[in-house]
Amino acid sequence: MPKGRNKQLIANRNEALCRRWYYWTEMERLRFDDALKILSEREFFISEQRVLAIIREYSRMNPDSDIKPKPKVKVPRLTSAQLRLFAGE
Repeated sequence: MPKGRNKQLIANRNEALCRRWYYWTEMERLRFDDALKILSEREFFISEQRVLAIIREYSRMNPDSDIKPKPKVKVPRLTSAQLRLFAGE
């Protein structure tokens, strides 16, 4: 018997996590961050970053599934000169 974690158990956990992700985000219509917190702290006891990594990997490996992670939102960086344009001076 090989040492280490059982690959089938990990695959089962990842699939269950993704099903729960779908439940919280699509059926219960929870916000992205709220669903992430529930999965991380109450259901699977792993970090939020790991939950997102699992969901992204699962959606890449199963493109026909309805489980899709939210895209990363990039916030534009504003300079002080750009912010002065909005100042009501």
